[in-house]
Amino acid sequence: GLPIAAIMFASIAVLSLLSLHGSLHVRGGSDRPSRTSHSALRATQAPAGAGIGWDTIPLKDIPDTLCKPDDANANTEMRAKMEQMLREAQTSICSAIEELDGGAKFKEDAWTREGGGGGISRVLADGNVFEKAGCSLSVVYGNMPVEALASATERGVDRAKGYKAGDRVPFFACGLSSVMHPRNPHAPTMHFNYRYFETDGGVWWFGGGTDITPAYLDEDDMKHFHGTYKEVCDKHDKEFYPKFKKWADDYFLIKHRGERRGLGGIFFDDLNDRPADEIFAFAKVPRPTS
Repeated sequence: GLPIAAIMFASIAVLSLLSLHGSLHVRGGSDRPSRTSHSALRATQAPAGAGIGWDTIPLKDIPDTLCKPDDANANTEMRAKMEQMLREAQTSICSAIEELDGGAKFKEDAWTREGGGGGISRVLADGNVFEKAGCSLSVVYGNMPVEALASATERGVDRAKGYKAGDRVPFFACGLSSVMHPRNPHAPTMHFNYRYFETDGGVWWFGGGTDITPAYLDEDDMKHFHGTYKEVCDKHDKEFYPKFKKWADDYFLIKHRGERRGLGGIFFDDLNDRPADEIFAFAKVPRPTS
């Protein structure tokens, strides 16, 4: 099999891609989704009975965007930018993992919903290096009880201002999630999720995080992992890494055991303390160089 360092490089490179302008780079594919107009969406649906789950409708062809073209009171530009960036990230990450694995390929399912939005799910299984790996994009429209929105006040953010008890709040969310399980127990399992969330009232924030869970501890690997994230975060705000690392440590604390799951990473939520374009730059994935 491949050396542990190569597997770790792939994991860290994947993380670096999703966590902005990291110091590591991997080759990414340049394939673009098949071009299908939004108005032709219904014509691209797969036959009935091939459902993915919940109230989803499977797609045979992937449209250029899963965002609604015109949405009043919405930052449609940021929604479109985030979706496009995460699509490019998904393609780059999956291409890098396939190249490293040298055997298995990702299988893709695309879906939409009657209320708008949809997703692109990709799963690789039984590979040479990875037992299983998933990397999935979601673009979601929905509504939630104002009480659910207000629950964020526990973290000092009042998103529910102006709503009355019992109101339902329309929202948009776009995110990319991944879990990677290598076959070799000496290569750690990793997970990430990065997202943008917005309500129709104009409240918005970014969130996400990455964590790593080794079965066998290699201190050099962990120094590499955390060092890469610190370097990435420091380019944008030197307070990010210590703040987000502590947030991850607290998030993954198993209180009744008095221990943490894995060896941490970074975690953040409700990030809207500066212009949206600045936070987007923090979340932006570098374009593949080859």
